[in-house]
Amino acid sequence: MSLGSSMTNLENSHFYCELGELISSTGNDHFAANMLRLVDKLVPVDLVELSEWTLDERQASVLDIKPLGCAALEQDPAPAAVLHHHDNSPLLERMTGMDDSLLIQMNAGSRGTRDNNHQCNLVSRTANRRWVISFCRPQVRPVFSLSELSFLKNLSDTLLPLTERHAWISRQTAARAVMNTPPAADVELEHKPLEQAFDERLALEQVVLSAREKEVCLGLLSGGTIPRLAEQLCVKNSSIETYLKRAASKLGVSGRHGLARWMARA
Repeated sequence: MSLGSSMTNLENSHFYCELGELISSTGNDHFAANMLRLVDKLVPVDLVELSEWTLDERQASVLDIKPLGCAALEQDPAPAAVLHHHDNSPLLERMTGMDDSLLIQMNAGSRGTRDNNHQCNLVSRTANRRWVISFCRPQVRPVFSLSELSFLKNLSDTLLPLTERHAWISRQTAARAVMNTPPAADVELEHKPLEQAFDERLALEQVVLSAREKEVCLGLLSGGTIPRLAEQLCVKNSSIETYLKRAASKLGVSGRHGLARWMARA
């Protein structure tokens, strides 16, 4: 798939509809599968694995690896690859001294890969924690092209914050299950529909949108098109674009993809 065709798909309303589903599924068992479905239509992948690493940065070693989800095109995915990584992994070597988010490519046959898979790993960090999204395709398929890698790196600005959010919710849910206590209000909210998550995001940022600006943002995040929203709201296409520009200005973002990235950063 060429980068051009991927960018065309990125502007497709179906992309934003599926992105809305991914955002709404943070913290539940469908998150990895929703991410695979979203990405595979843009860049072909056979498997996605999500994990949270805790490192001893002084010793350049792994203290813990927590699987956050796995999904594959096949019905029964193989065991999570993250469990097979070790202290000599080239992935660990790259992650130890990182500052900004990384894209780490490992082709089949490289040291540290398993099951002859080509891998594209997206990594973010906070303190000694790393969040890893591993996209895999088998050796019989082509390696990730430069255009595909560039596209996935761009998409990581949205996917990595969502994965961090997913890890946080999962951690809170697990802790409360052990303590046998009811979910906190903020954890409950994360599992509610997109509109309620959007309202919470606005409150956190102390941003006030008009009713129409909010309708347009939610419509676009849910996969609506400008012509469709204009018809639903009985206004011109240019009015929808104006509402989006006003909302984007208040949120400090640019355009529809910027809106999606803003929503991803909980």
